[in-house]
Amino acid sequence: MESDLTQEPTRLAGRELTLRYEQRVIAENLTVAVPDHSFTVVVGPNACGKSTLLRALSRTLRPAAGTVLLDGRDISALPAKQVARTLGLLPQSSVAPDGIAVCDLVARGRYPHQGLLRQWSREDERVVAEAMAATGVAELADRTVDELSGGQRQRVWIAMALAQQTPLLLLDEPTTYLDIAHQIEILDLCARLHEEQGRTLVAVLHDLNHAARYATHLIAMRAGEVVAAGPPGEIVTAELVEEVFRLPCRVIDDPETGTPLVVPAARRRVTAPSR
Repeated sequence: MESDLTQEPTRLAGRELTLRYEQRVIAENLTVAVPDHSFTVVVGPNACGKSTLLRALSRTLRPAAGTVLLDGRDISALPAKQVARTLGLLPQSSVAPDGIAVCDLVARGRYPHQGLLRQWSREDERVVAEAMAATGVAELADRTVDELSGGQRQRVWIAMALAQQTPLLLLDEPTTYLDIAHQIEILDLCARLHEEQGRTLVAVLHDLNHAARYATHLIAMRAGEVVAAGPPGEIVTAELVEEVFRLPCRVIDDPETGTPLVVPAARRRVTAPSR
C-alpha cells in the first residue's frame, strides 16, 4: 500500500531521513509529515523504527542524513530553548529524582521559559496549577512521585510536559506497563488535550485498536518504512494489518466508536484423530 503523506506544509516533518545507531541503520529515505492539530499515532511491529522516528522528530537523535523541520526550519539549527518552547517530549522511560514532590516535578516544565531576566513568576505558578488540574493530579501535589501508582506517575509526567505550554507534544509509548484501565485513562487524557486545547500530539503505541480508536491520523511502519498514513477509518484494513504485522484478521466497526476494530483470525484447532 502506498504511503499517503500530506504535501501541505506542517509544523513538524521529517524529510528523507536516514536514522541509525552507530553502524546499525534503522531507516533510510524516510519522509513523514505530522498534520497540524492532529492526534497522530505511529504503529508497527517491534523494532520497526517507531521510537527512533520519534527521537529524531524531538531532536534527541540526530539523523545521519535528511532533515527534521520545525516550523519550516532545520530543527538542529534552532536554539535548544526555542525548541523546548515549541515541542514537548514524554520519553519511554522517565525517571524522577528520588524524593521529588509532584508539584516540583511539574514545575520543571517551566524551565524553557526561564532566563537571566525572567525568573519564577505568578504566571509560572498559574500554568503549573492548570497543568496539574488538567491531568487530575492537583490533589497529589505534595506527595512524592516515587510513591505513586504507574497511572498517577504517567499523569504527572504529562502535567510536566503540559507546563511547558508547547503546541506540539510527543509521547513515546505512554501506556506501556499500565493495566487496561490506566491505559484508557491516559489515552482519554491525551484525546482531551487534543480536542479541548488544540494541541498537536504524536504518540507511539503498540495496541493497534487503541491507535485506531484515538488517532485522527495514523502512521503505519514496517522495517523502517512508512507503509501507509492517513485517517484510521481510511487506511486500516485486513490487508494493511497483514502487511504490517503479518497477522491474518478481520476489521470490523468498533461497536462503541465506529472506528476500525482488528479481530485476529482464530487459530486452527487440532482435531483429535477418530478411533
